[in-house]
Amino acid sequence: MSSILLLLQRVHQNVHQTRHLLTKKKFSEPKIYTGGVDITLWNELSKEEQNNAMSKDWYIYYKFIDDTTGKLKRMPNIKGGCNRCKTKRERLTMLTHLRDALECLVEKGLNPYLDPDLSFLELETSTSSKSKTPLKTQIPESKVTPIIPEPVKVAQQEAVLSIKDAFEYALKVKKKSLNDTSYINFAGRINRFKKALDENAPITSLTRKKTNEYLNGILENTSARNRNNSRIDLSSLFEVLANDEIIPENFIKRINTIKTKPERNKTYTPEMQENIYSYLKKTDPILLLFIKFISYNFLRPVEVCRLKVKDLDIKDKKLYVKAKNKPVKIKIIPEILIKDLPDLSKMNKDDFLFTPSKIGGEWIASENNRRDNFSKRFKLVVKDHFGLGSDYGMYSFRHTFITKLYRELRKTYSPFEAKSILMNITGHSTMSALELYLRDIDAELPEDYSHLLK
Repeated sequence: MSSILLLLQRVHQNVHQTRHLLTKKKFSEPKIYTGGVDITLWNELSKEEQNNAMSKDWYIYYKFIDDTTGKLKRMPNIKGGCNRCKTKRERLTMLTHLRDALECLVEKGLNPYLDPDLSFLELETSTSSKSKTPLKTQIPESKVTPIIPEPVKVAQQEAVLSIKDAFEYALKVKKKSLNDTSYINFAGRINRFKKALDENAPITSLTRKKTNEYLNGILENTSARNRNNSRIDLSSLFEVLANDEIIPENFIKRINTIKTKPERNKTYTPEMQENIYSYLKKTDPILLLFIKFISYNFLRPVEVCRLKVKDLDIKDKKLYVKAKNKPVKIKIIPEILIKDLPDLSKMNKDDFLFTPSKIGGEWIASENNRRDNFSKRFKLVVKDHFGLGSDYGMYSFRHTFITKLYRELRKTYSPFEAKSILMNITGHSTMSALELYLRDIDAELPEDYSHLLK
């Protein structure tokens, strides 16, 4: 057993009495690796997940400054025999004592590259060899800082997490911050990347070059936009690993994005919009009402799918919806839409407003599947009937009616005044974002300038 580990086992009782912060830290905070799971969520894990975590080595990891390079360098993992313990509580208790002792010692001047002189320690050894209680230490006030003998080189130990374990850990962290639809798309991209790798290889073997080759493959087989979106998701995952010191850095930040040609839905002409409304009024009133929420309330299709009966306050003419850029967005329900709504007072408040067969009802499906259902329905009922191309969709109605509203406002107000009013209606967070959107959909066109060309 190394003398560093011996010292750790004897100093934990004096940690809180002797802790003292150096003016400039030469080390990172020691942390405990618990088999790739969040130990605070242990009781929420399945038995299989708990057993899987216990089957792996638990240890303390930290970094210490290298005097040669001036940079923090990963030090060997400290296990302290904890993996012989059969329960989570025993392992965590032992590692917590060792972690606190380690932090105290490096704050006091211990250099882990060297073995400290232990001659000043007064040891009280345990009478039972089977006892798991750490040995006690009395450190004299005059001996707070260990004496450093001749240097003994210690080899650096690489991180032990495999690509599979590292990705699973980061995915669990990301799942807490993403909604269901975003997480499904995120996890899909990460798992496709993982399948292209040797999952059992150490995470530190993954390089920028390998990742760039994978992204270039996506570019060749799909599109630049898909390649850039994959890069964003991989960078988000690697940021978690870098923050938790599982990898040295998030090198994906240094992989460039590729310029893409923006794709957007075209705006319907007034004649096209009237024809579609008239046709749906006869053939599919549910789809027509769905589209009117996009047209009159300027919601995205996925936001309409999120609506429940309780989200509509008809009396106060308010609508509450979970939006893309904030937890809950409050919008007014215009009179033009209220008159098309059925009586919601007798419906179950927790039912979805839109289902495939009726307004107000249960619908056991993911958010992503609900949106896809209406997208496919629109293609079959509207696009195929009118022979519309891929550049027309339900989102086109949002462009159409924002354009119509802006042009009506411009008849009375200046451009700035019109945009200020429109911004409150559409929900754009900044004026610059709204102006960019209006330029993209060609909402503002000049007057006829023929007289200037004569």
